[in-house]
Amino acid sequence: MPSPSHPICVAALYQFTELGDLPTLQQSLSAACAKAGVKGTILLAPEGINGTIAGSDAGITEIIGHISGLPGCAALEVKYSRATEPPFHRMKVRLKREIVTLGQPHVDPVNNAGTYVAPEDWNALIADPDTILIDTRNDYEVAIGTFEGALDPKTQSFRDFPAWFRDHKDELNAPKVAMFCTGGIRCEKATAFLKSEGIDDVFHLKGGILKYLETIPEADSKWHGECFVFDERVSVRHGLEPGDYQLCRACRMPLNANDLASPDYEPGVACPHCKDTRDAAQRKRYAERQRQVDLAAARGQNHIGDTPDND
Repeated sequence: MPSPSHPICVAALYQFTELGDLPTLQQSLSAACAKAGVKGTILLAPEGINGTIAGSDAGITEIIGHISGLPGCAALEVKYSRATEPPFHRMKVRLKREIVTLGQPHVDPVNNAGTYVAPEDWNALIADPDTILIDTRNDYEVAIGTFEGALDPKTQSFRDFPAWFRDHKDELNAPKVAMFCTGGIRCEKATAFLKSEGIDDVFHLKGGILKYLETIPEADSKWHGECFVFDERVSVRHGLEPGDYQLCRACRMPLNANDLASPDYEPGVACPHCKDTRDAAQRKRYAERQRQVDLAAARGQNHIGDTPDND
């Protein structure tokens, strides 16, 4: 429910379904979002739709209704949360080859995904000694929070997951494999990939970490740390309350209190993670961008180039 302190509704959504005539869908969805005053990013691909949007409750309701009317989207997966300020400054509807990039054209998440597990049943599954638990997210996401006992593939992008799995397949000898990700989309596709590789008993957390943190009381939780999200909140905790991390505007890494206190941290320009990976020209460009951000803030405005992107 809206409140004076959290007036913005945020909706993370996805659906694997066969979509056609993507340019027409892009145009109609862009127009609908503009009319509803909704901002964020939505990706459209032949395999479905994926995105995170924010706006008023009425605007989000209107757009979710619009998307639910698309072919195969009646059961659209949506996770809602609240924000104190708009987490996006513009609206983008983009066409992609995949709504989440795995780089395995033969994988069919529409017809061959693994078995959903509700958040209420997740603790029992991952406590089962016959279950191997795999975090399908990237290394910087895992670093700030994960489920106890989860394997970390240490991937830098989702494209790296197939190679990691094939390299370690012989080590994953438990009868069941359970996987999870932020909102459910990556692990849904990952389960389809494992099934295509001959692993039959594959399970994934329905609604992802976000639904788990929303649903399961902290006292009963098997989650440790915070969950990285691809918007201005940066991270969330149990109950989807905003977390403590900030974002490095140079490399997009989440920064904790120690990172922010480091002499290698310069707002908008560098952090301990990227200080040695940017040349003088890049630093100069970042410094000018940060100057423009500061000037906009002094005028009480948002600088649209200061928005994180998750594609």
